[in-house]
Amino acid sequence: MRIAFLVDQFPALSETFILNQIIGMIEGGHEVDIYPNKLGNFAKMHPEVESYQLLNRTFYPQMPANRFVRVLKGLGFIFSNASQNPAIWLRSLNVFKYGSKARSLTLLYSVFRFVGKQPYDIIHCQIGFVGLQGLLFRNIGVLNGKLIVSFRGADFISAIHKFGDRVYDPLFEQGDLFLAVSESVKRQMIELGCDEKKIVVHRSGLDCENFIFTPRLGHPDRRVRLLTIARLVENKGVEYGIRALAKLVQVYPHIEYHIVGDGPLREDLQRLIQELNLDGTVSLLGWKQRQEVIEILDRADILLAPSVIGKDGEQEGIPNVLKEAMAMGLPVIGTLHSGIPELIEDGVSGFLVPERDADALAEKLIYLIDRPEIWPEMGRAGRAQVEENYDIHKLNDRLVEIYQQLLLPDSKLSMGS
Repeated sequence: MRIAFLVDQFPALSETFILNQIIGMIEGGHEVDIYPNKLGNFAKMHPEVESYQLLNRTFYPQMPANRFVRVLKGLGFIFSNASQNPAIWLRSLNVFKYGSKARSLTLLYSVFRFVGKQPYDIIHCQIGFVGLQGLLFRNIGVLNGKLIVSFRGADFISAIHKFGDRVYDPLFEQGDLFLAVSESVKRQMIELGCDEKKIVVHRSGLDCENFIFTPRLGHPDRRVRLLTIARLVENKGVEYGIRALAKLVQVYPHIEYHIVGDGPLREDLQRLIQELNLDGTVSLLGWKQRQEVIEILDRADILLAPSVIGKDGEQEGIPNVLKEAMAMGLPVIGTLHSGIPELIEDGVSGFLVPERDADALAEKLIYLIDRPEIWPEMGRAGRAQVEENYDIHKLNDRLVEIYQQLLLPDSKLSMGS
């Protein structure tokens, strides 16, 4: 199969779930091209980006910043390719239909990337609003293939708050198939008007072989290392992890809380740490390379994922770091948020608490800290859950089946979940 992956940014250090799918398709012998909206962070890349030479398969919009140069270069390209399909260029410049996207030539330069490419079997858009772009490219006539869009939670809720709850109606109507990362996201999509028959729940996975299981054991000095790995944004709920720690530090003086990640709330969270007198107990470590993250996970005892629904409605699907921590044997504490209860079995592989409830977080932390003897059992239950339902190899095999069934004549999309 020929597969086009449309993404917002590439490479993206935090989006291992997309990288895993791309690599899985390449390893399966399929032809893959990657079309990002913008450049990623080349200073911090997953090693696989280089080892699989993915940048050689990646095609970025290359629009000059200077408008005069932009116009001259655009006209030159149009004239040199006018014989291919002049209607495409006319549609790309239709300011009455596409407004500022056409007027600024942004759409035209986005379209240039697809010139000369053979038709694709599958156009897989890896986030909701990128699906709208994929639909636009297909309607213009520059991109052909079955249109599949993955919805992950955070992607479409914020767009709805910005553009209204009808923003995805054209996509739901004209798209061929939608992959929901969780049952929770699927329910939200149905509420927004997506035909249930077009939705398949397809979870984000990980390669369990890269995450070595180690039973967690208590330390003789009662030291406990807590960990959160997240972007420092509101819906990750990091504030509540910090506030929970403030309730424990006097009773458990050997507790440490490391927070890996960066984002717009870093300064606010640093001030909160100082206000709560948690300097030396809570540390903001910033972004880390992939191998560094695995090493930090390996040293940790308990992982916190205190996700919340943001004030703008933004939320998650299922945080990948929860799966990684469970695969490595950590007991975990998450919130009753989006798809997290589909991953964590409360009281078995970890605990679930209400959103924005630092007291409940502190209560479950105390329970775990006082009972290190249950950590190994929780860790084994978490590893089993991830191996059974979130193994990337199984999920990529399933994704190929979904692609192939969609390509069958008169496919009825009776694919289940």
